[in-house]
Amino acid sequence: MGAPATGRTKLIWRDGNLVPWEEATLHVMSHVVHYGSSVFEGMRCYRTPSGGAIFRAREHLRRLMDSARIYRMDLPYSADELVTACIETVRANGLDECYLRPIVVRTGEQMGILATNSPLEVFIIAWQWGTYLGAEAVAQGADVCVSSWRRFAPDTMPALAKAGGNYLNAQLSKGEARQNGYVEGIMLDSTGYVAEGSGENLFAIRDGVIHTAPVASGILNGITRDSIIRIARDFGYEVRETVMPREFLYIADELFFCGTAAEMTPIRSVDRIPVGEGRPGPITLRLQQEYMGLAKGTLEDRYGWRTEISS
Repeated sequence: MGAPATGRTKLIWRDGNLVPWEEATLHVMSHVVHYGSSVFEGMRCYRTPSGGAIFRAREHLRRLMDSARIYRMDLPYSADELVTACIETVRANGLDECYLRPIVVRTGEQMGILATNSPLEVFIIAWQWGTYLGAEAVAQGADVCVSSWRRFAPDTMPALAKAGGNYLNAQLSKGEARQNGYVEGIMLDSTGYVAEGSGENLFAIRDGVIHTAPVASGILNGITRDSIIRIARDFGYEVRETVMPREFLYIADELFFCGTAAEMTPIRSVDRIPVGEGRPGPITLRLQQEYMGLAKGTLEDRYGWRTEISS
């Protein structure tokens, strides 16, 4: 088994059928094109010693269903059916490692914000994708900045939904950071406290205590974030979900991003101020090693987080 290191694959799952990549298209009048009406997930399938395995598949697909419910999208599939569809997509493309993008979109040919008659279509895409923020950042730490763009207030858009439209906000933060020579931007919430990156949750470590923003700060309730919290607490670390002022980033001993795409990426500087000693710290490295070991199958699956492709 195998495939190119990056990029497209051969088949996409579309509402129960595997179709050629070129045929998984939408009409320009689809509701999603005009109004951003999509919800999606990002999942990784890792090559393990016993074959390909999707990391925390059921948790991701439960969140997909939650997102659809928030946006009043009546999904015709159960979480178990979608897990099976993800496995079929990986197998059909001859893969044992890839990034998976299940996505639910409103299509049809209707103008107007209210999606009264817009049909839903569900796709599952397998994509060859390496380290999201770059191999150097994973190994040595990323140089980031605090973005001038903030996360949306809780009474404006639902941050718990992983919806396509939410990422217009993230695009502004990411683009600003890259234009100014940084790998990524950190967004504050609507009241000025630390939230997260454009596509990653954020953790800060000070005096051995691990801090992360609460869901109330307008962050996505990340699956990887949950994994890190569980691993850290099992190691005996104190983890606090608490609001953090911007300046806490400058005095933290360690900082790191986490997410399905970013996995665990240390942060070595914020606004050109070194984090700790300017390199990945010991707690970050310990958590990173444990997380990747669980995902890649070099450690026992003690949480039941891996869904094997061959099973």
